[in-house]
Amino acid sequence: MYAVKYVIVAIFVALGILLPVAALTIGRWLRPNKPNEDKATTYESGNEPVGEGQVRFNIRYYLFALMFVIFDVETVFLYPWAVAYNKLGLFALVEMCIFVLLLGVGLLYAWKKKVLQWTSI
Repeated sequence: MYAVKYVIVAIFVALGILLPVAALTIGRWLRPNKPNEDKATTYESGNEPVGEGQVRFNIRYYLFALMFVIFDVETVFLYPWAVAYNKLGLFALVEMCIFVLLLGVGLLYAWKKKVLQWTSI
């Protein structure tokens, strides 16, 4: 009984490895290979590349992105809870209030640390 389940898993693992390897190998065999200097240059919307390829970004961009991701994930957790609120009851309401409170504490902490201000450090 259990061996049949493992055989099915093994088949899926084998197919999950075999199919991409086969597709990439067949693609390598069939595609044309005509390298030249124009194809080796960086493509920049049809223009000649100008400047360096490595640009240093301000750390504030990453902080804002991190804050966005945190509160975006909050929405992902809040939506299913709101949809099933009638079935979950008071206990789920208390749990979600604690969750939102913890996120609010994190927001206040970020605000106190001046992470959300776009002024010079």
